[in-house]
Amino acid sequence: MSDPLLSRTAALAEQFLASLRERPVGATATREGLAARLGGALPAHGQAPLEVVEGLAAAAQDGGIIASAGPRYFGFVIGGSVPAALAVDWLVSAWDQDAGLYACGPAAAVVEDVAAGWLLDLLGLPASASVGFVTGGQMANFTGIAAGRHAVLARAGYDVEEDGLRGAPPVHVVVGAEAHVTILTSLRLLGLGSGRAVRVAADAQGRMQVDALRRALASLDGPTIVCAQAGNVNTGAFDPVGEISDIAHERGAWVHVDGAFGLWAATAPARAHLFRGVERADSWATDGHKWLNVPYDSGIAIVRDHVAHKAAMTGRAAYLVQSDGAERDPQDWTPEFSRRARGFPVYAALRSLGREGVAALVERCCRLATHMADRLRAGAAGAGVEVCILNEVVLNQVLVRLEPKSGDAGAFTRAVVGRVQREGTCWMAGTRWHDLDAMRISISNWSTTEEDIDRSARAILACARAEAEGGGTR
Repeated sequence: MSDPLLSRTAALAEQFLASLRERPVGATATREGLAARLGGALPAHGQAPLEVVEGLAAAAQDGGIIASAGPRYFGFVIGGSVPAALAVDWLVSAWDQDAGLYACGPAAAVVEDVAAGWLLDLLGLPASASVGFVTGGQMANFTGIAAGRHAVLARAGYDVEEDGLRGAPPVHVVVGAEAHVTILTSLRLLGLGSGRAVRVAADAQGRMQVDALRRALASLDGPTIVCAQAGNVNTGAFDPVGEISDIAHERGAWVHVDGAFGLWAATAPARAHLFRGVERADSWATDGHKWLNVPYDSGIAIVRDHVAHKAAMTGRAAYLVQSDGAERDPQDWTPEFSRRARGFPVYAALRSLGREGVAALVERCCRLATHMADRLRAGAAGAGVEVCILNEVVLNQVLVRLEPKSGDAGAFTRAVVGRVQREGTCWMAGTRWHDLDAMRISISNWSTTEEDIDRSARAILACARAEAEGGGTR
C-alpha cells in the first residue's frame, strides 16, 4: 500500500521534470511575491504534511524555481541530474544515513570506496590517491589545499593541526592571475590569507604563464603551495599543469589543481590533450554536480598523499566507534562529520553512464558549445550586431561580446544578457573578462540537444536585434 504523502510528492516532482523543456528557464517571481506566499508568522499549530508539501510546491514553483535542471540553462557551469543519480538521491533522503562513520552507514562507506576507485581510473589519477566526497568545488579546493598545508609544514618539522598557524613557518601560496574565487576563499578559511597569495601572470586565454611561475618561485623560500587550474571558468582553458608540477616539485612545492569542471575532460579522448600532465600534481578538486550531472551537493577532493589528506581532516573522540583501517570512515577525508551520503548518487551516475557514457556526455557538451558559437556568428548580420567570440572554444565555455553598429558594446552586451534572462528561452549570466563585459554560456547538461542550442541561439539573436532597435520590453 503506497504512502499518499510520498506518492503525491513523487508526482509533483515528475510534473516539474516534465515541464523543464517548455517552462521559462529563469525566475519570474519577485522576492516580495515569494515572501508573501512563503512567509508569515510561524503557525501555532502544525499543518498536515501533505498540505505542507502541496503548499510549498505551489508557492515555490510559481516563478520561484530556476529551471537549472533543464536543457537550456547555461549559467555558472551547473549541470542537471542524470536520471539514475536523481532517483538514487531520493533514496538517500529516505535512507537518512549519516555518512560520517562506517558504523553509521556501512553501505554508504563501501559505495564511496567503490566510486572513489572508479573516479581515479576514469580521470587517470593515481590509483593510490585518497578521495573525499564533499559539498562542492569550494570544499574540494579547501580539502586539497589543507592537505598541502599539512604536507609542506610537516616537511619543515611543524605540526599545523596540533599547533595552529601562530608560530608556523610562513606558507607561500602561488596562484594564477585567473584563479577562481573558491581558491581565494579557501586560503582565507585556512588562515593562509587570500591577500598574501602571489599572483602569476596569465596569457590571453587565462592560462598561467610558466616563465612567470619560475620567476615567482625563485623569489620565494620555504613551504610553498602552487594552485593551478584545469578549466578556466570563463574560457575553459587549462593551465599547463604538467610543466607547473615539474617546476614546483623541483622546489619542493605542493601543486593543487582546481578542476571543478575541466577535470572531466580526461574522460573524453578528443579532449584528453588538455589534461596532459595533470596527473603529476599532488591534489585535485572537481564537482560532481557540474559535469557528472549528479544532484547538489557533490564535490570531490582527491589527494595523492593519503597520509597528508587524513592528517588534515580526521577527528578522534573516545565516544566514536571508528574503524581500525579495514573499513572506510568517510569523515577522515572531508571537513564534515555528520553529512549526507552523497557517494550514492555519484555511484549511480557512474554506473548508469559507464566509461563511454561519461566521455560521450563531456564530448557532446563540447561539440554543442562549438555549435553555439557558430550559430551566433552566422546569425549576427541578421540581428544587426557583430558577435565576437572572445575565447578559443576548447571545452564547454563560450564567451560572447555583442557589438551594436553604434554605442557602447559593454552596456549593449549587459542589456542583451538581461533581456535574454527575462525572455525565458534560455538563461546565462554576464561576466567581466579582461576589462570587457561579456555573455558567458556554459553547456554541461546531459539533456541539452542541438535543437536546444539552435532555439537558444535564435532567442539570443532576437533579443540582440530588439535591443539594437530599441524596441521590446526592457
